[in-house]
Amino acid sequence: MVLADDDVLLREGLAGLVERSGFEVVGQGGTASELIALVREHKPDLAIIDIRMPPSHTSEGLDAARVIREELPETAILVLSAHVQVEQATDLLASGERSGYLLKSRVTDVDEFIETLQRIVKGGSVVDPALVHELVAARRVKDPLDVLSPREREVLSLMAEGRSNAGIAHQLWITEGTVEKHVHSILTKLRLPATEDDQRRVLAVITFLDAR
Repeated sequence: MVLADDDVLLREGLAGLVERSGFEVVGQGGTASELIALVREHKPDLAIIDIRMPPSHTSEGLDAARVIREELPETAILVLSAHVQVEQATDLLASGERSGYLLKSRVTDVDEFIETLQRIVKGGSVVDPALVHELVAARRVKDPLDVLSPREREVLSLMAEGRSNAGIAHQLWITEGTVEKHVHSILTKLRLPATEDDQRRVLAVITFLDAR
């Protein structure tokens, strides 16, 4: 494997830890460019990468991970971060298997950390529990349709198909009056501006499509 972190003490500590557990460290680097060069030279089974490295200490590690995933997809990637960074983590995890995202604080449990490395090398994906919590919380915040009941979601879905209240009533086997009540509830829950009903329906449909 190769290790990339600009914190030399952390990097050396990780190297010693994984070597004692049976892994072979073929190279270490402190920058993204050094990491990419090492991976191209050694074609390791695994690369452990710090997200923030010189020069800007923002997302150099993640950028390097993208290059590695494109050029050498057989190399498993574990990204380490000091903080939960949802967008950066999901970008990496969306790239497929043999990848992981862990907070550096998780490395204190040696047995669990080594098990994580083994799972990733074998083709698994590992997500830090703290990130899972943040992803769930973010979805709750970002999905405006969570306020709707299952029936209201059905009605809104049919509205998105361009059906009238009469058409929705026919499709769902309910009265047109019941549909009108559902539509009113949908518009209220989505907090759409109180303008003409037709315009509010369009805004409701746009909200539905944006949430897909």
